[in-house]
Amino acid sequence: MRVDVVVVGGGPGGYTSALVTKRLYPEMSVLLIRRDEKAIVPCGSPYIFATLGTVDKNLLPDDPLKKAGVEILIDEVTDIDRSGKRVKLKGGREIEYGKLILATGSVPKGLKVPGAELDGVFYVYKSYDYLRKLRGAIEEASKIVIIGGGFVGVEFADDIAAMGKEVTIVELLPHCLLLNFDEEFAVLAEEELKKRGVNIVTGVRVKELRGDKRVKAVVLEDGREIPCDLVIISVGTRPNVELAQKCGLKIHELGAIDVDEYLRTSDPNIFAVGDCSIKRDFLTGKPMIAMLASIAAMEGRVVASNILGLTKARRMPGVVFVCSTQVGELCLGAAGYTERRAKEEGLDYLAVTYTTVNRHPGAIPDARKITMKLLFLKRSGQLIGAEVAGGKEVGELINLLALAIQDKATVANLLDLQFGTHPKLTPSPIAYHVVNAAEEAIRKLRT
Repeated sequence: MRVDVVVVGGGPGGYTSALVTKRLYPEMSVLLIRRDEKAIVPCGSPYIFATLGTVDKNLLPDDPLKKAGVEILIDEVTDIDRSGKRVKLKGGREIEYGKLILATGSVPKGLKVPGAELDGVFYVYKSYDYLRKLRGAIEEASKIVIIGGGFVGVEFADDIAAMGKEVTIVELLPHCLLLNFDEEFAVLAEEELKKRGVNIVTGVRVKELRGDKRVKAVVLEDGREIPCDLVIISVGTRPNVELAQKCGLKIHELGAIDVDEYLRTSDPNIFAVGDCSIKRDFLTGKPMIAMLASIAAMEGRVVASNILGLTKARRMPGVVFVCSTQVGELCLGAAGYTERRAKEEGLDYLAVTYTTVNRHPGAIPDARKITMKLLFLKRSGQLIGAEVAGGKEVGELINLLALAIQDKATVANLLDLQFGTHPKLTPSPIAYHVVNAAEEAIRKLRT
């Protein structure tokens, strides 16, 4: 069997690669190979508890792929014969490809402490069957400890606590979400979690997981012991490069598949997208790991346009890391650099913070405070970072700011922003956050 384009992996990167390739080149045969019969929405996994109530409401639909003419094969690629341009399947078949797209994703990092193998200890795998098992175990548990206070840990804690469970987050850093937000924004998330009954323990390592056959407690290095009957370990993920390594593709020293600006691997007939591949920072150009479904989907579109090269090829821009989350009623978003990261890079920057109300007048029902922080390079005025806390408008507002960062907008560009307002939808035209923050930055840059 020969296929023009074979895609390995059914997550956002693989899904988008297959779908957009078929849309751009309907005459080409496209095959998507994935292990699971049902593919989940990775970012929806924290909400299978109180919000959705079941894993079955968190599925990627196959219909768009099938309607476009993409063939789906449920199997596992065990090896790649690069010279023969064939993939070998666990089921015994071999499939010849013209171009191959690897979208093998990422896998959870392990926690190397005694007791990590006990019953009742779970990781967060992007697997339908595994998540069903985890959800069933949560139903039976009463005291849950989540090790790791990043996005996954915080979102799982928020949704599980809404089921009436006793939830504790244990985070090594001084605050949850500190890898993606500056302290003043991370603290807002912690305050919201505490309001919702989540216990938070920060600045301490886990020493061991204690129990006989089943976990009964999490023991911390400072001697404290947290009783529990279930543990979720969410201490990060690593690129899944096993298949790429096995067939001899170049792996970057950071642990992801090395790709060029067109997302080609060291083999010109093989591309890699999503969590498994290396990224480059939009400002410095330095290699980086960035694991977001939005980035994977964007890369899938880039690969689709590059698959035949020629005039369709387009260069891969540097990655602007854009993220958002919701904790209780609080929404948070960040794009580009935080102050912590700007300091680590030795950048000469200016930070400004502006707080307003997201409706006008402020007496409008459901109006709430919205706080925005912007980072600019002092020399050029270029926008390099943004953080926002407020209501649900934060999700799209941070995307707007990410576009400004991607397009190298300056403080002057933001000051001249043309925008529309409405009392029930936006801040006042007089107190519009983006423009007022830019105005404050202009004042500071002139002094």
